[in-house]
Amino acid sequence: MKAVAGMIICLSLFVGLAVVAAEAPDKIVYESKMGNVTFDHTKHVERAKNDCKVCHDKLFPQAKAPLNYKEKMHRVAEEKKISCGGCHHPGGPAFESKGNCNKCHVKGAAKS
Repeated sequence: MKAVAGMIICLSLFVGLAVVAAEAPDKIVYESKMGNVTFDHTKHVERAKNDCKVCHDKLFPQAKAPLNYKEKMHRVAEEKKISCGGCHHPGGPAFESKGNCNKCHVKGAAKS
């Protein structure tokens, strides 16, 4: 009986995670006067080896949380390791924002 209950719990957890993953958008476009930023959720999930906890809830408490990454916030986010700056900071696991503006900001990027 315990084995059956354990299997039901595991199956429910698996289905629940699959539903959450299915609801996540592939890409999210954040509008910016410096050029829109298209966040490729799928690529970030792959880099995190499908471990959603790398970013949620630590860096992004809500699935579609606003970045609140206004002008001159890059340095603050990198120093505090919040938002995109959680990974994109000097010495971090991803490129830092300084000198890499065009990796994220694209003039005329499509709106979603």
